[in-house]
Amino acid sequence: MAEEISFEDLGLKKPLDKMTAKELRDLVIAKLPMITGVSGMDKDAIIGAIKEAFGMTEEAGKVSPYKAQIHQIKKSIREMRVQKAALETVKERDSLRRKINKLKKRTRRLAAAV
Repeated sequence: MAEEISFEDLGLKKPLDKMTAKELRDLVIAKLPMITGVSGMDKDAIIGAIKEAFGMTEEAGKVSPYKAQIHQIKKSIREMRVQKAALETVKERDSLRRKINKLKKRTRRLAAAV
């Protein structure tokens, strides 16, 4: 029965990791009858069962290739926050706030690029 349903046939709108446990349970009950006992499983167990049913391997220890760069950016953000607290004029604080905001966005993009 697993050969009849492919992972692409599930029609997922978002990745398994981003789905809630309730959404995952509904998905398995509706489209994957070969997986049993899903009502008593937690989110990680459901994701593991789905991946096992489709023969997907777990990528344990997956580390971002940008980890060092993200760490450096976050370090500079912390330093800028200390500087921002010491500034007196609103204009200078606002300028630093914008720089911090851009750096935070960059770290999020780098982390998502995995």
